[in-house]
Amino acid sequence: MELKENEVLEDFFEDKKIIQNVNLYRFTSDSILLSRFARAKCKDDVADFCSGSGVVGFHFLCLNPCIKSLTLFEMQPALADMSRRTADLNGFNCIVVNRKLQEISREYDDKFSLILCNPPYEKSGFENEVYEKAVCRKELTLTLAEIVEAAFRKLKFGGRLAILNRADRAAELIYKLKARGLEPKRLQFVSGTNEAKPYLVMVEAVKGGKEGIEILPTSVN
Repeated sequence: MELKENEVLEDFFEDKKIIQNVNLYRFTSDSILLSRFARAKCKDDVADFCSGSGVVGFHFLCLNPCIKSLTLFEMQPALADMSRRTADLNGFNCIVVNRKLQEISREYDDKFSLILCNPPYEKSGFENEVYEKAVCRKELTLTLAEIVEAAFRKLKFGGRLAILNRADRAAELIYKLKARGLEPKRLQFVSGTNEAKPYLVMVEAVKGGKEGIEILPTSVN
């Protein structure tokens, strides 16, 4: 595999490698936490929204090789290109779509049984950060409401959305999911230590699901 300028190969699952660019957004432990939190069903058609270099979708595929298909949606061309080459390098069978979530074509409506999303979830800061990095972390081009809307349109009835956000936005996340017909069914907070306050929340919501949510023990990362 020939790497481009500023690119490196990093381990991410057993003997699997992922291409990262040292000058662009690189995956964090949040991505791995989400891929482990989400639950697969055999023959799932899976999408990874805001996929970046693809680590959430690829790690989920490694954990759950029985899924039927994997489609990555990423707006930044450089990150989408790295995802395609990582897929080729590891022999992953997937589709990479270089497009904003707001502009995904109607051919994907009601297609997916599971959507994974590690979104930009900061509302402020990063004014002095490189734009290509900031856009992955801050709601500069995509809001939480727009993510929820896209997920609702692209999920089959009964399909699931596994998403994370800042712990202090838990109420906002749950409200927006319920308002759009995505019923939260599982919730887990994440903290750095047993004594620390949670800093992340992960939620699985079901399109058209009935009320009732399972609160899982806090994960210590």
